[in-house]
Amino acid sequence: MTIEKRPDPARGMDNDAFEELFRAYFAPLMSFSRRILADEDGAREVVHQVFINLWEKRDEIDLSTSLKSYLFTSVNNRSLNVIRDRKKFSSEEVPEIAGEWDVSAQIESMELEEKIQEVIASLPEKCRKIFELNRFEGLKYSEIAAQLDISVKTVENQMSKALRILREQLRKYLTILLWLMLFTMN
Repeated sequence: MTIEKRPDPARGMDNDAFEELFRAYFAPLMSFSRRILADEDGAREVVHQVFINLWEKRDEIDLSTSLKSYLFTSVNNRSLNVIRDRKKFSSEEVPEIAGEWDVSAQIESMELEEKIQEVIASLPEKCRKIFELNRFEGLKYSEIAAQLDISVKTVENQMSKALRILREQLRKYLTILLWLMLFTMN
């Protein structure tokens, strides 16, 4: 994306660049904030405020570094502020995960999730359908076979194929995945 770094920070961001940025990052930022807040409306408010702040201060903010990192850091900080304010004004239980991860780990987690979704989407149609029925809908191989009118052996073969492709495509993300798994077990 061409808006990751602004070539001339003094020039400011125009409407088209801002709109492109908003379209590219709104959904991932919403998902990121929703994980911290466990609240759809709160997450939407946080992300909107970050974009409003970015627009209002577009000439003052130094975006010569990663714009993606700036946005995720801003959403993280605002989300944590919301949690802090909730603690002050209510006895509502705050999600445990809120302050435990640093921003870079959360961004890595989001990138890993996006990559997993990309790899799943790239699976051959029949293979993807079988994988999704098993992993996301919790169906057993025999139930998938009955639903798709295929043999259990075909389901087994397609699942093996899907898992092999996932292993190959996500090999370089193994360290991050293991770290996330260990972190969530504690």
